[in-house]
Amino acid sequence: MAERIGDFLVRTGAMRQPQVEAVIAAQKAGDSRTFGDIAVALGFASKAAVEGFAASRPS
Repeated sequence: MAERIGDFLVRTGAMRQPQVEAVIAAQKAGDSRTFGDIAVALGFASKAAVEGFAASRPS
């Protein structure tokens, strides 16, 4: 199974687990943005960290 973005960001130290849970809660509450967009908007992760996840995925 492919690694999820939240797991990647926690593993690389870019986010903490409670922050991941807050982003997921926002999505469940109806925020239609991507995980990465929400994490960056809330200041939980940098855009570079989110882009690092995208770059780590096989094409």
